[in-house]
Amino acid sequence: CDTLFYFAGLGCGTLAVLEQNDAGIALLRSFDWNDGLFDVTWSENNEHVLITSSGDGSLQIWDTAKTKGPLQVYKEHTQEAYSVDWSQTRGEQLVVSGSWDQTAKLWDPAVGKSLRTFKGHEGVIYSTIWSPHIPGCFASASGDQTVRVWDVKAPRVKLVIPAHQAEILSCDWCKYDENLLVTGAVDCSLKGWDLRNIRQPLFILLGHTYAIRRVKFSPFHATLLASCSYDFTVRYSTF
Repeated sequence: CDTLFYFAGLGCGTLAVLEQNDAGIALLRSFDWNDGLFDVTWSENNEHVLITSSGDGSLQIWDTAKTKGPLQVYKEHTQEAYSVDWSQTRGEQLVVSGSWDQTAKLWDPAVGKSLRTFKGHEGVIYSTIWSPHIPGCFASASGDQTVRVWDVKAPRVKLVIPAHQAEILSCDWCKYDENLLVTGAVDCSLKGWDLRNIRQPLFILLGHTYAIRRVKFSPFHATLLASCSYDFTVRYSTF
């Protein structure tokens, strides 16, 4: 059977781990936190471990094989920790978080403090996503209307893309092209970007009538996207 997850936060946060089987979807385990939970990511080397990010600026590590938790709490962000992602490239066990304090932080779950803080955004960070191709590379989307690409070994930001004339709430990498990023923004548009030439977007997709909250490339089709919006719709797009 497949294990899924759901997370929510209204004042207090609940992490619910759901299991899909022949009978449908059932609750496998739930955990409570004392503030809203905004994002969640699974470990890439342990099927029972995941990390959530919270409105109190902290990250929590949970083990679904245990009835209580969290195993560890990291609290360095000074405002809401709005996004968290676990590296997918082999040989790395790194986590990146993004916060409304305008910083992104790099974490090794085996270490009790952050390894590095990334500064440069002039607005809140809504999304931090590791590249599935390039080790140590992640993108961050911000309310300052830019997407930035970072190399954890470089002293400064690698690339700044002025992607929209509105807050950018989400970004994602294409699994089939290491140079392709998509952004979703408050202006209701999706834009695709080739990192080798950022003067113009590769494509612009319209249709949503309110801000786009999340966009994801399909893991199975190179030109298929899914997006969800505050207009209460999920849309599938091709480019």
